[in-house]
Amino acid sequence: MSTTMLKVTGLKVAYGGIQAVKGVSFEVQQGELVSLIGANGAGKTTTLKAITGTQAVADGQIEFMGRSIKGQGAWNLVKQGLVMVPEGRGVFSRMTITENLQMGAFVRDDKPEIEADIEKVFTIFPRLKERAQQLAGTMSGGEQQMLAMGRALMARPKVLLLDEPSMGLSPIMVDKIFEVVNDIHQRGTTVLLVEQNASRALGLANRGYVMDSGEITMSGDAKALLSDPKVRAAYLGE
Repeated sequence: MSTTMLKVTGLKVAYGGIQAVKGVSFEVQQGELVSLIGANGAGKTTTLKAITGTQAVADGQIEFMGRSIKGQGAWNLVKQGLVMVPEGRGVFSRMTITENLQMGAFVRDDKPEIEADIEKVFTIFPRLKERAQQLAGTMSGGEQQMLAMGRALMARPKVLLLDEPSMGLSPIMVDKIFEVVNDIHQRGTTVLLVEQNASRALGLANRGYVMDSGEITMSGDAKALLSDPKVRAAYLGE
Protein backbone atom coordinates (compact mmCIF):
# COMPACT_ATOMS: atom_id res chain seq x y z
CA MET A 1 0.00 0.00 0.00
CA SER A 2 1.56 3.29 -1.08
CA THR A 3 1.83 6.26 1.26
CA THR A 4 0.34 9.62 0.29
CA MET A 5 3.26 12.01 0.69
CA LEU A 6 1.55 15.24 -0.33
CA LYS A 7 -2.18 15.93 -0.44
CA VAL A 8 -3.73 19.24 -1.47
CA THR A 9 -7.50 19.62 -1.03
CA GLY A 10 -9.66 22.55 -2.17
CA LEU A 11 -6.73 24.96 -2.24
CA LYS A 12 -7.67 28.59 -2.88
CA VAL A 13 -5.20 31.44 -3.17
CA ALA A 14 -6.11 35.07 -3.83
CA TYR A 15 -3.98 38.17 -4.06
CA GLY A 16 -4.76 41.69 -5.18
CA GLY A 17 -8.44 40.77 -5.43
CA ILE A 18 -7.67 38.08 -8.02
CA GLN A 19 -8.45 34.43 -7.30
CA ALA A 20 -5.27 32.83 -8.66
CA VAL A 21 -5.98 29.27 -7.47
CA LYS A 22 -9.61 28.16 -7.36
CA GLY A 23 -10.14 25.06 -5.24
CA VAL A 24 -7.33 22.85 -6.51
CA SER A 25 -6.98 19.24 -5.29
CA PHE A 26 -4.25 16.72 -6.10
CA GLU A 27 -1.96 14.22 -4.42
CA VAL A 28 1.50 12.69 -4.77
CA GLN A 29 2.18 9.12 -3.62
CA GLN A 30 5.50 7.90 -2.27
CA GLY A 31 7.95 7.07 -5.07
CA GLU A 32 5.96 8.85 -7.79
CA LEU A 33 7.02 11.52 -10.22
CA VAL A 34 3.93 13.68 -10.74
CA SER A 35 3.83 16.50 -13.29
CA LEU A 36 1.66 19.60 -12.96
CA ILE A 37 1.48 21.20 -16.39
CA GLY A 38 -0.22 24.29 -17.74
CA ALA A 39 0.36 27.51 -19.60
CA ASN A 40 2.12 30.51 -18.11
CA GLY A 41 -0.21 32.17 -15.56
CA ALA A 42 -2.25 29.01 -14.92
CA GLY A 43 -1.49 29.18 -11.18
CA LYS A 44 1.17 26.46 -10.99
CA THR A 45 3.88 28.48 -9.24
CA THR A 46 1.32 30.06 -6.89
CA THR A 47 0.21 26.55 -5.91
CA LEU A 48 3.80 25.56 -5.07
CA LYS A 49 4.33 28.75 -3.08
CA ALA A 50 1.17 28.02 -1.09
CA ILE A 51 2.39 24.48 -0.34
CA THR A 52 5.78 25.75 0.85
CA GLY A 53 4.35 28.52 3.01
CA THR A 54 5.62 31.47 0.98
CA GLN A 55 2.13 32.44 -0.23
CA ALA A 56 -0.89 32.92 2.06
CA VAL A 57 -3.71 30.39 1.61
CA ALA A 58 -7.31 31.63 1.50
CA ASP A 59 -8.90 28.20 1.92
CA GLY A 60 -8.22 24.48 1.65
CA GLN A 61 -5.92 21.90 3.19
CA ILE A 62 -2.28 20.97 2.58
CA GLU A 63 -1.03 17.74 4.14
CA PHE A 64 2.49 16.34 4.09
CA MET A 65 2.85 12.71 5.19
CA GLY A 66 -0.60 12.80 6.77
CA ARG A 67 -0.15 16.02 8.77
CA SER A 68 -1.38 19.52 8.02
CA ILE A 69 1.43 21.88 7.05
CA LYS A 70 -0.74 24.85 6.10
CA GLY A 71 0.92 28.12 7.04
CA GLN A 72 4.18 26.54 8.20
CA GLY A 73 7.38 28.34 7.27
CA ALA A 74 9.73 27.01 4.60
CA TRP A 75 12.46 26.36 7.21
CA ASN A 76 10.17 23.98 9.08
CA LEU A 77 9.12 22.19 5.91
CA VAL A 78 12.71 21.62 4.78
CA LYS A 79 13.38 20.03 8.17
CA GLN A 80 10.45 17.67 7.59
CA GLY A 81 11.70 16.76 4.10
CA LEU A 82 9.61 18.97 1.78
CA VAL A 83 12.11 20.89 -0.36
CA MET A 84 11.55 23.20 -3.34
CA VAL A 85 13.80 24.34 -6.18
CA PRO A 86 12.20 27.69 -7.04
CA GLU A 87 11.68 29.14 -10.48
CA GLY A 88 14.66 31.37 -11.25
CA ARG A 89 17.01 29.08 -9.28
CA GLY A 90 17.97 31.51 -6.48
CA VAL A 91 21.59 30.42 -6.05
CA PHE A 92 23.88 32.37 -3.71
CA SER A 93 25.83 34.15 -6.44
CA ARG A 94 28.77 35.31 -4.28
CA MET A 95 29.38 31.88 -2.79
CA THR A 96 31.24 29.01 -4.42
CA ILE A 97 29.47 25.90 -5.69
CA THR A 98 30.67 23.95 -2.63
CA GLU A 99 29.44 26.67 -0.26
CA ASN A 100 26.03 26.68 -1.98
CA LEU A 101 25.78 22.92 -1.48
CA GLN A 102 26.74 23.30 2.19
CA MET A 103 23.94 25.86 2.55
CA GLY A 104 21.53 23.22 1.28
CA ALA A 105 22.33 21.18 4.38
CA PHE A 106 21.61 24.03 6.82
CA VAL A 107 19.05 21.96 8.74
CA ARG A 108 21.55 19.15 9.34
CA ASP A 109 24.48 18.78 11.73
CA ASP A 110 25.93 15.43 10.61
CA LYS A 111 29.18 16.77 9.15
CA PRO A 112 30.73 13.55 7.77
CA GLU A 113 27.45 12.65 6.05
CA ILE A 114 27.12 16.17 4.63
CA GLU A 115 30.57 15.74 3.03
CA ALA A 116 29.49 12.35 1.63
CA ASP A 117 26.31 13.90 0.23
CA ILE A 118 28.31 16.65 -1.51
CA GLU A 119 30.29 13.89 -3.24
CA LYS A 120 27.01 12.20 -4.17
CA VAL A 121 25.74 15.44 -5.73
CA PHE A 122 29.03 15.66 -7.65
CA THR A 123 28.41 12.18 -9.11
CA ILE A 124 24.97 13.33 -10.34
CA PHE A 125 26.40 16.64 -11.64
CA PRO A 126 30.03 16.06 -12.71
CA ARG A 127 30.15 19.60 -14.12
CA LEU A 128 29.71 21.02 -10.60
CA LYS A 129 32.64 18.95 -9.32
CA GLU A 130 34.93 20.37 -12.02
CA ARG A 131 34.02 23.88 -10.83
CA ALA A 132 33.63 23.32 -7.11
CA GLN A 133 35.45 26.55 -6.17
CA GLN A 134 33.84 28.76 -8.84
CA LEU A 135 31.45 31.51 -7.73
CA ALA A 136 27.86 30.50 -8.50
CA GLY A 137 27.07 33.90 -10.04
CA THR A 138 29.60 33.33 -12.83
CA MET A 139 27.95 30.12 -14.07
CA SER A 140 25.54 29.69 -16.98
CA GLY A 141 21.79 29.42 -16.36
CA GLY A 142 21.87 25.66 -16.89
CA GLU A 143 24.75 25.20 -14.47
CA GLN A 144 22.95 27.32 -11.89
CA GLN A 145 19.87 25.12 -12.34
CA MET A 146 22.02 22.04 -11.66
CA LEU A 147 23.43 23.75 -8.57
CA ALA A 148 19.95 24.68 -7.30
CA MET A 149 18.85 21.06 -7.70
CA GLY A 150 22.02 19.76 -6.06
CA ARG A 151 21.57 22.18 -3.17
CA ALA A 152 17.99 20.94 -2.66
CA LEU A 153 19.21 17.33 -2.59
CA MET A 154 21.57 18.24 0.26
CA ALA A 155 18.52 18.59 2.52
CA ARG A 156 17.69 14.92 1.80
CA PRO A 157 14.15 15.63 0.57
CA LYS A 158 11.36 13.11 1.01
CA VAL A 159 9.47 15.12 -1.64
CA LEU A 160 11.27 17.39 -4.09
CA LEU A 161 9.23 20.20 -5.68
CA LEU A 162 10.67 21.52 -8.95
CA ASP A 163 9.29 24.78 -10.35
CA GLU A 164 9.94 25.18 -14.11
CA PRO A 165 13.46 23.68 -14.07
CA SER A 166 13.84 23.92 -17.87
CA MET A 167 12.78 27.56 -18.20
CA GLY A 168 15.13 29.74 -20.24
CA LEU A 169 17.67 26.99 -20.92
CA SER A 170 19.24 25.90 -24.20
CA PRO A 171 17.84 22.70 -25.77
CA ILE A 172 20.98 20.73 -24.82
CA MET A 173 20.71 21.91 -21.22
CA VAL A 174 16.97 21.11 -21.15
CA ASP A 175 17.85 17.52 -22.15
CA LYS A 176 20.43 17.36 -19.35
CA ILE A 177 18.05 18.76 -16.71
CA PHE A 178 15.30 16.28 -17.57
CA GLU A 179 17.85 13.45 -17.51
CA VAL A 180 18.80 14.51 -14.00
CA VAL A 181 15.17 14.82 -12.85
CA ASN A 182 14.66 11.25 -14.04
CA ASP A 183 17.86 10.13 -12.29
CA ILE A 184 16.81 11.73 -8.99
CA HIS A 185 13.44 9.99 -9.23
CA GLN A 186 15.03 6.63 -10.09
CA ARG A 187 17.22 6.96 -6.99
CA GLY A 188 14.07 6.96 -4.90
CA THR A 189 13.07 10.60 -4.37
CA THR A 190 9.38 11.47 -4.76
CA VAL A 191 9.07 14.41 -7.19
CA LEU A 192 6.40 16.99 -8.02
CA LEU A 193 7.46 18.63 -11.28
CA VAL A 194 5.80 21.88 -12.37
CA GLU A 195 6.55 22.53 -16.05
CA GLN A 196 5.40 24.41 -19.13
CA ASN A 197 7.21 21.86 -21.28
CA ALA A 198 4.28 19.44 -21.25
CA SER A 199 5.69 16.75 -23.53
CA ARG A 200 8.94 16.39 -21.56
CA ALA A 201 7.24 16.60 -18.16
CA LEU A 202 4.56 14.02 -18.98
CA GLY A 203 7.16 11.86 -20.73
CA LEU A 204 8.94 11.40 -17.38
CA ALA A 205 5.96 11.29 -15.04
CA ASN A 206 3.84 8.47 -13.63
CA ARG A 207 0.79 10.72 -13.38
CA GLY A 208 -0.10 14.24 -14.46
CA TYR A 209 -2.44 17.08 -13.67
CA VAL A 210 -3.36 19.82 -16.14
CA MET A 211 -3.94 23.28 -14.67
CA ASP A 212 -5.75 26.08 -16.47
CA SER A 213 -6.83 29.47 -15.06
CA GLY A 214 -6.36 28.34 -11.46
CA GLU A 215 -8.19 25.03 -11.77
CA ILE A 216 -7.24 21.41 -12.41
CA THR A 217 -8.99 20.60 -15.68
CA MET A 218 -7.64 17.10 -16.34
CA SER A 219 -5.71 14.43 -14.48
CA GLY A 220 -4.62 10.84 -14.95
CA ASP A 221 -1.88 8.52 -16.15
CA ALA A 222 0.86 10.65 -17.70
CA LYS A 223 1.13 8.60 -20.91
CA ALA A 224 -2.66 8.78 -21.39
CA LEU A 225 -2.60 12.57 -20.93
CA LEU A 226 0.29 12.84 -23.37
CA SER A 227 -1.75 11.12 -26.08
CA ASP A 228 -5.00 12.99 -25.27
CA PRO A 229 -6.04 15.18 -28.24
CA LYS A 230 -7.10 18.08 -25.96
CA VAL A 231 -3.71 18.12 -24.22
CA ARG A 232 -1.89 17.81 -27.54
CA ALA A 233 -3.87 20.70 -29.02
CA ALA A 234 -3.48 22.99 -26.01
CA TYR A 235 0.13 22.29 -24.96
CA LEU A 236 1.89 20.59 -27.84
CA GLY A 237 0.57 22.75 -30.64
CA GLU A 238 -1.06 19.85 -32.50
